[in-house]
Amino acid sequence: MIRPRRSLLFMPGSNARALEKARLLPADGLILDLEDAVAPDAKATARDQVAAAVAAKGFGHREVLVRINALDSPWWLDDIAMAAKVKPDGILVPKVSSVEDLTAVADRLSDLNADMAIRVWIMIETARGVLHAEELAAQAHDSEMRLAGFVFGPNDISRETGIRMLPGRSTMIPMITHCILAARVHGLVVLDGPYSDIANIDGFAQECAQARDLGFDGKTLIHPGQIDACNATFTPPADDVAQARAILAAFERPENRGRGAIQLDGRMVERLHAEIAKKTIAIADAIELAGR
Repeated sequence: MIRPRRSLLFMPGSNARALEKARLLPADGLILDLEDAVAPDAKATARDQVAAAVAAKGFGHREVLVRINALDSPWWLDDIAMAAKVKPDGILVPKVSSVEDLTAVADRLSDLNADMAIRVWIMIETARGVLHAEELAAQAHDSEMRLAGFVFGPNDISRETGIRMLPGRSTMIPMITHCILAARVHGLVVLDGPYSDIANIDGFAQECAQARDLGFDGKTLIHPGQIDACNATFTPPADDVAQARAILAAFERPENRGRGAIQLDGRMVERLHAEIAKKTIAIADAIELAGR
């Protein structure tokens, strides 16, 4: 069954109280952060606290990722060794710009004999990463790479390139769609980056809706107060689910099983709509099963 990834919340690994609270939050997933949210002198403590939190389990249906430090940092090797030991659902690697970066992570996991169930997610947040998005996504076909998905990182892209983050993200749309297309070609999940203005409720709602309409599977978050609105936006509406079930039922009728297009409620419906309907139902069923 497909896994809902409407909302993945970053939680600072240096905050033990936040890590404990995370077990009760209605997010679909948690990203236990060792990178941006942790000061250099707190890296070791954060790593130990994340290791203890993951090893203790108790996160229910929530997907648990550990964001390690960047590959040009002095901390990433210790981060990945910890992750290999405690076995989160995946690791999130920041600032991946090339296949060589991805290979370095895969080789290290192999050297550690890490469980193959530990998946690798990468943040596309550099100019080079955006330009190489299709080449990176293609590595999903190599099982040794463990690649599961992309997380788009607009803030670092803005910092590196000087492209301004404007309301509506018009300046970012070409890069966003490029990364989404690359991910879809190779069957990857793709998540939107966080919205930083946590006090701007309307702006956040608009960006969630935009992310959904652009084709993201969900959004990464930086505050628990954003979870409910994000989940609501990425949850298929009940009417859409009912329509999806009607489409599949119609194509299952004996007289329609060999047809490429049929009439349903006064409109033409093609087999491609049945494929879309299957995904809608799968997401809705997964959300219901998770109880969120």
